Amino acid sequence: MQTTLVEVAGKGSNPKTTLYVGGLEETVNEATLHAAFVPFGEVKDVNVPLDHSAGTHRGFGFVEFIDKDDAAAAIDNMHNAELFGRVLRVNYAQPMKIKGGEKGWSHQAVWADSDSWLDRQAQEAEIKEMLKEPKKGAQPAAKNPMEELEESGAAQ
Repeated sequence: MQTTLVEVAGKGSNPKTTLYVGGLEETVNEATLHAAFVPFGEVKDVNVPLDHSAGTHRGFGFVEFIDKDDAAAAIDNMHNAELFGRVLRVNYAQPMKIKGGEKGWSHQAVWADSDSWLDRQAQEAEIKEMLKEPKKGAQPAAKNPMEELEESGAAQ
């Protein structure tokens, strides 16, 4: 079996105690997931999101431990382990994100940055208008020297 090095703090890890568990078989429920992870420490919460249209779970769940060392031990032992004939993927869970915001995902509601968006749109419109207007007192643009030669050659 392949071992996994677990880094509790640093880039790409979640120092919290919530784990993502992917690759769940259809019959796995919260009680089964709790029983599979309780040997590694005290489990605070187990959540298996449901697909509302089908009424079944979506193939993944979340297990939250009280102690972060217990979560690290669970990742080390359960990542690539087998449960009901399926190989599990166990990692630190990413923080909850909401669709929207500047980069497509955000920790805030979509409408929370509407004022800054409106301000940016107004600034962009103002810049476009300034670029369209000729400057007062500005001299007309100089002709291209090649065009001047062509015109003088065409006059002869």
